Amino acid sequence: MGVFVVLPLVLPLTAWPIARLAGPRLHPRTATRVLSLVGGVLAVCSTLCLLLLMVAGTAQLPGNPLPDAWADPEVRAVVPYDEAVGQAALLVLAAVALACGHLLWRHGRVRAGAARALTGLPPSRRAVLPDERPYAYALPGGPRGRGRVVVSSGMLDLLDAREREALIAHEEAHLTGRHHRFLLVAGLAARANPFLRPLRSAVAFTAERWADEDAARAVGDRRVVARAIGKAALASGPGRGLRGVPPLPAFAAGPAPGPVPRRVAALLRPVPPARAWPPAGTAAGLALWTATAGAAASALSSANATLVLVTVLRGATSAL
Repeated sequence: MGVFVVLPLVLPLTAWPIARLAGPRLHPRTATRVLSLVGGVLAVCSTLCLLLLMVAGTAQLPGNPLPDAWADPEVRAVVPYDEAVGQAALLVLAAVALACGHLLWRHGRVRAGAARALTGLPPSRRAVLPDERPYAYALPGGPRGRGRVVVSSGMLDLLDAREREALIAHEEAHLTGRHHRFLLVAGLAARANPFLRPLRSAVAFTAERWADEDAARAVGDRRVVARAIGKAALASGPGRGLRGVPPLPAFAAGPAPGPVPRRVAALLRPVPPARAWPPAGTAAGLALWTATAGAAASALSSANATLVLVTVLRGATSAL
């Protein structure tokens, strides 16, 4: 196994090209799904790699609750510099667990706070709050699990009738596409391996672009959606939201709603092609194949390391 066991820790670097090129060159629906899948696979393999390093490298330490067979020299031999690497992996795993746990706690806290803010309102798909502060949210859950679109009266006052329709269609698209799930996967992946942070930002942007394109199709006018996005972004600003809710952007927007000028510029261009996979000869195609190859290599490396470790362990146990 040797140094190949650590490959899943560095192979997420192969996702950087597609994170950079996905937004402008792929259809946002395709980009969001592919980036989330690649990030999730790489994050799981990276975490499994840390777990294997930790188990094999710390089994010989005093007080370790693992069976004695794990401390067999043959088991430890599969990891280079097993003791130092194992202790480092233990610390990193603890940091990953804390970071992912904090994200999940924060996610649940924000959703619970938003649900409390809507207490007493009719259980309709859309909720308009009498608040002069301009904001709009796509809140997962709600009546029958379909989610709710929350918008303030201050935001509606800033937009004309067509722009309001575009704004509501944009937030509805977040709920219909379950964008919060893709963003949560990307956020957890970024906390599992810092090399995946560019994917988190890319998924936040492509999810917004996905909702923009769905809104443009529903309204039938891309310029109206572009105007609504520009007005809403200028009016709301960062950090504004519902009373009693932490100052985070819309739930479907994840860590950031995406660079607004790039989104507006994309809406002023023709509809992006909807093909699922770009041609291999293009920059986006090469980047996508690179990220896919990296994810496949990471999965194979993790599977190989697991198989080798389990085989050696079984042999050590049988010898005992």
